[in-house]
Amino acid sequence: MHIQHVEIGNFRKLQAVRIDFAEATTIFVGANNSGKTSAMEALKRFLIDREHFSVNDITLSHWAKLDELGCSWESGNAERIAFDWEAVLPFVDVWLNVPKEQLHYVQKLLPTLDWNAAIVGVRLRYEPKDLEALQRDYLTEKLAADAITNASSPEQPTPDASPPDQRDGRPTANPSDEFALWPRTFMDFLARRLRSVFEVRAYILDPAQFSTSARATRPQALRPDAQPIVGDPFEGLMQIDEVDAQRGLGFPRRRGGQTEQASDMGEHRGGRKLSSQLRSYYTKHLDPFNTPEPQDLHALQALHSAQVAFGNRLADCFSVALKELEDIGYPGVTDPKLRLTTRVQPIDGLNHPSAIQYEVPTNLSASSGAHCLPEDTNGLGYQNLISIVFHLMSFRDSWMKVGKAGNAVETETTLIAPLHLVLIEEPEAHLHPQVQQVFINQAYKVLRNHAELGETKERRTQLVISTHSSHIAHEADFAALRYFRRLPAPSEAGAVPISEVANLSDVFGDEGETERFVRRYLKAMHCDLFFADGAVLVEGPAERILIPHLVRSRSPYNYLTRCYLTWLEIGGSHAHRLKSLLVRLGLTTLIVTDLDAKEGASSKKAVPARNANLKSRNETLKTWIPGEESIDTLLDMNPEALAHADPSGYAIRVAYQQPVLVKFKSSDPQEALANTFEDALLYENLEVLAKLDGTGLITKFQEALSNCANLSELAESASNALSGDGKAQFALDLLFSEELKNLTTPAYIHDGLLWLIEQLKRRENEVIRPASGEEQT
Repeated sequence: MHIQHVEIGNFRKLQAVRIDFAEATTIFVGANNSGKTSAMEALKRFLIDREHFSVNDITLSHWAKLDELGCSWESGNAERIAFDWEAVLPFVDVWLNVPKEQLHYVQKLLPTLDWNAAIVGVRLRYEPKDLEALQRDYLTEKLAADAITNASSPEQPTPDASPPDQRDGRPTANPSDEFALWPRTFMDFLARRLRSVFEVRAYILDPAQFSTSARATRPQALRPDAQPIVGDPFEGLMQIDEVDAQRGLGFPRRRGGQTEQASDMGEHRGGRKLSSQLRSYYTKHLDPFNTPEPQDLHALQALHSAQVAFGNRLADCFSVALKELEDIGYPGVTDPKLRLTTRVQPIDGLNHPSAIQYEVPTNLSASSGAHCLPEDTNGLGYQNLISIVFHLMSFRDSWMKVGKAGNAVETETTLIAPLHLVLIEEPEAHLHPQVQQVFINQAYKVLRNHAELGETKERRTQLVISTHSSHIAHEADFAALRYFRRLPAPSEAGAVPISEVANLSDVFGDEGETERFVRRYLKAMHCDLFFADGAVLVEGPAERILIPHLVRSRSPYNYLTRCYLTWLEIGGSHAHRLKSLLVRLGLTTLIVTDLDAKEGASSKKAVPARNANLKSRNETLKTWIPGEESIDTLLDMNPEALAHADPSGYAIRVAYQQPVLVKFKSSDPQEALANTFEDALLYENLEVLAKLDGTGLITKFQEALSNCANLSELAESASNALSGDGKAQFALDLLFSEELKNLTTPAYIHDGLLWLIEQLKRRENEVIRPASGEEQT
């Protein structure tokens, strides 16, 4: 048995998404504010901690609808207005894949007695406990507040809360800033009363209505007569554990004015220090006082002897003090006598700040003479790694009833559930990149490291991780990645940005060679494609070295320095292989590539020229954008044809060398046709390169500038110079030179960067605007 799908609706940014769970490890990736945390919080709210919902968990675009419902209650029109609660209530649908041999675990979840499907669905929905009582309570509070407001004297108007410079006909303060008694609106009422009037209820779903579409965003509707399940639908089916992102390493957590040492056993779930985790593990699995076994007898006898000896010693030590009390009249003849007793518990040996220590390697010293330091003195990364791994070990042993936990009398609640779900948020905190890679490879193995687990499918473990780490994402398989993509808000009033989730396991379909290339390429490049606001694909090493510097040092591109861009060096002959991935990610992308002219049907490189029947060798230009190989057509291509804008809000544009006018040993400007980044730099920086110090290509370019009589000869000489190696060295020489500040960005790159800025600014507002000429409604 395992979770096959989870559908989340009306919860924060997740208005309607499906997340396909891998059978072993599922990893949530995506840019900041893309919905990863919302998904983890939804799983925790509905599956673990159902008592801590807030109004902020309801998708913001539904607030206006709920306020309208409150207004209809106030006006008495509620019976004439059909309100669709199902469209606004937060929910999580859990779809379990259940083999026939485990059918007995889900008997209470079967929709019919003749069920023969492979999946079972349960909806957990956060809904009003009693709708009539909710309406009555709201109206009571609202009408009472209105009565008090209406009874106020007209001679005492509500003070104007707007700033002095915004009064007298000028813009006033936001209406929500004006004084009003609670509850101002129905959502204002829920902000204070939500947990007392709402609760999570579970409903059985119909597998026959489950949509098999890979990108389904319309979870099935409940039947009008659907009745909630009594009790926890997953009791006995799965154990659910979590390691949250706020682990608080490196400092004591205060609760109620006490530090961690003072209130250790009442910590935030999961514990804040390894020592507290060890104490919890000891109590559950190792404590000899808990259902003692034969091997515990020796320890118990030793503890008893120690307790007796310590008690006798205390009685002897306090005898003088107790005798002194008797001398002053207490205890008297009728008063109870004082007696000291002791209790020695093994847990007391771990209940102190230095229960966990790290042994510091000491030169020429035996281990017994090594220095030891408490856990607070160790690095945060090391603390975090040990803490998470120990969590996983503890979760596993608790699930499998290891040690004392397995000696309890078996009841329905102590049987081992067939499924173990573990949620981990942002495990990369404080961890070195290499440690992150090791962790993601070992975490699942730790959870399965038990004699009765291993590769068996009788009991399954599913690990879900949310991360911002490219190291974790790239170490994982594509089949494990679930990409959270931000969607801009639709143009209708009240809409807010939402998210969708892409299953990257099928992003390449049946393209075996393409998938293999992309997997290997991304692992080799260690790019952060899954976490970026935008991507820039460049042709070669020279572009990869120089273009990021031009972006950082030129004022027209200042906006890009505040954006999260990923730079990928991939030639035009391979960039098109990323098409499926970039489209699935919906990532705004600029592809800086080369014209790469060739002679007709041959593959021989050619100097660009008009009306020469030349074609482009660049696969990206030929098969993707703009889908053209004729050099003559490409040279005169309109800017609009160089970009593809998707209705969902992202766009992809290609930038290649196009004609520029230059003066080279002539009085009039002439058309220069560049073929690569390097000769484009040459044509637009003739004076800078002529006086530059350097070797290799710089020397060859300078010789060409001196010896060539016209632009045509210069183009031929530049092409010959570029036929060999040295492009990366050329870029490094430019980067080292003081003349770099005078270098002009090639026009095709400049235009592409300005386009990228425009697209990212549009995405910044996260609103889909109407097309040109279309009025916004």
